[in-house]
Amino acid sequence: MSHITYYDQPTLRDPVVIVALGGWNDAADSATTAVKFLHELWKPDKIAEIESEDFFVFTETRPMVKFVEGNERTIIWPSNQFLAYTNPELPHDIILVQGVEPQLKWKTFSREFLEVCMHFSASEVVFLGALLADVPHSIPVPISGTSNDEEIAERMREMNVRTSRYEGPTGMLGVLQDTFRRANIPAASFWAAAPHYLAATPNIKVTSAL
Repeated sequence: MSHITYYDQPTLRDPVVIVALGGWNDAADSATTAVKFLHELWKPDKIAEIESEDFFVFTETRPMVKFVEGNERTIIWPSNQFLAYTNPELPHDIILVQGVEPQLKWKTFSREFLEVCMHFSASEVVFLGALLADVPHSIPVPISGTSNDEEIAERMREMNVRTSRYEGPTGMLGVLQDTFRRANIPAASFWAAAPHYLAATPNIKVTSAL
């Protein structure tokens, strides 16, 4: 059974997918705020969505109530949406993914996520994450990353992105990156370090670095 809803079928030019998921991967909301900024800047069109019912524990990731059209209220459910942006001046079209890390069925979720990207012939996937770290706020934001593609890895080194040697518990971004590695689709992740002692959310300096 598919959990994917397609809203549009645009013809995209080797799209690059940019992903940020709220939750464990998103210290100070830095990564999701970066994608929201691009959403507001580009006004992309929603092309697909992964149905949330089977993947979330709604007592942990709660739906939100929002007023619409005066006094009428509606429920906004957690979602993972794919939004397309086209610009002939760019070498690739862009797919933004705005979402939330699910609590359940990560393997199924990863397969559905991969299916959407393959459906639109994604050429490359970029994951944005942020972590709390013992770094001062007065220095440039440290960025680390990894890639399953040597050409992308070389570009990251040219950007002075430190290669991550992290081992330990992982989130959905780590699972998705491994999913794309096994599917032979180039993927990279960029992780920004946010000062653990600052309570500001979002952390705009970390968002800007991403």
